[in-house]
Order: sequence, then structure tokens, then C-alpha cells
Amino acid sequence: MKRSTAVDLGSVAWRKSSYSNDTGGDCLEVADHLPGLTPVRDSKNPHGPALLFTADAWNPFIAFLAN
Repeated sequence: MKRSTAVDLGSVAWRKSSYSNDTGGDCLEVADHLPGLTPVRDSKNPHGPALLFTADAWNPFIAFLAN
């Protein structure tokens, strides 16, 4: 993982992850269309930090969440 300060995320379109729940808690947002990277942030803190997952790290992260 890399800190998002290395990539400009100011113009990306964020969407709520399908892995987030419907009760308003535990909401993740992800941004698409960044080749090789998947930015993730807390939807309750949209101006806070974001994590950048490489393609190699994203699949194990999702597999962990699904368990």
C-alpha cells in the first residue's frame, strides 16, 4: 500500500463499495479508472486520507473482507 499523497485524487469519481453495509457504518468508497491502483477511503471522512492498493494487493484485500 502507498499513501495517497503520491497520487492526485482530486478529480476521481468515488463510489460506495458493494462490500459496505446498508446501515451507514463501515462504508468504503473506491475510485475506478486509475490503471494499476485502487484508491479506498472512508465515506464518512471524504476529505481524510485514502489508501492506494496496487492491483497485486487489491485481490487479497477483497478476499479478506469477504471472509
